[in-house]
Amino acid sequence: MHTRPAAGVALALLSAVTFATSGTFARSLIEAGWSAESAVIARVGIAALVLALPALLSLRGRWHVLRSNGTAIGLFGLLGVALAQVCFFNAVRYLPVGVALLLEYLGIILVVGWMWLRHGQRPRRLTVFGAVAALAGLVFVLDLAGTADFDPVGVLWGLGAAFGLAGYFVLAGRVDPRLPSVALASGGMAVGAAVLLLIGLTGLLPLHATFGAVTFAGQRTSWLLPIAGLSLVAAVVAYLSGVAGTRILGPRLSSFLGLTEVLFAVLIAWLFLNELPTGWQLFGGALIVAGVALVRLDELRGAPVPATPEPALAAR
Repeated sequence: MHTRPAAGVALALLSAVTFATSGTFARSLIEAGWSAESAVIARVGIAALVLALPALLSLRGRWHVLRSNGTAIGLFGLLGVALAQVCFFNAVRYLPVGVALLLEYLGIILVVGWMWLRHGQRPRRLTVFGAVAALAGLVFVLDLAGTADFDPVGVLWGLGAAFGLAGYFVLAGRVDPRLPSVALASGGMAVGAAVLLLIGLTGLLPLHATFGAVTFAGQRTSWLLPIAGLSLVAAVVAYLSGVAGTRILGPRLSSFLGLTEVLFAVLIAWLFLNELPTGWQLFGGALIVAGVALVRLDELRGAPVPATPEPALAAR
């Protein structure tokens, strides 16, 4: 009886820690000469292929569900996959991985503003406290006092990733409940990879990659290692373990455990890239995570629990 919840927590934490590796894997490719767009195409393209079979099995022949949700899958691929990941991978060119991820997580706060302005859903007190805490944390993370050297271009990319993440949450909340999560994820990643590839072939996006040795964790290794890490570890394993964990724990608890991704990302970047935010940045990061947690708590507190909850998609 106690084994299943324990297994669910373990799977949810596995999902968070594997998603948290994406910035570190991407950094080694980008420093070796890969464009962020090429790294995203490789990551989501391979992951989409690996998840294609589970996606087809989950549909059980209900092709009309896939057809009727074509627009939603396409928008999810453009915003939740292509925009969010390209902006995040570009952000890690200029910023520490943990800082870039914290900026992306501000997308959850942007959703609050969108729902207020677009749908008139005035935020409750707990959500307001969470948003204020997150914005206060942003001041410390960006170190506006000037003790850290940040490229504003990286900050803009990080905020672009926040917009992509906000789009993901808005779209995921409107998806037809008949459409399995794994089908949405695989289809969205396929669309994101295809669109980025087509735009790149026109010359509007930089597409370049190197296929020699790269530096990862201070060691020279094959470029295949970070590619496998990005696509199989940080996408396929992360997503499937997140689905399995959510089926056991439900979406509420798993969504809070997912916030540990930020903490894992900072730890992994410290271990493998020797990147560690300053004390004030860590304090600001704690405020952002706490603020996001308050927003999620307020949101989920008023949401009805479905009888058979569909596993929530991972944001990256």
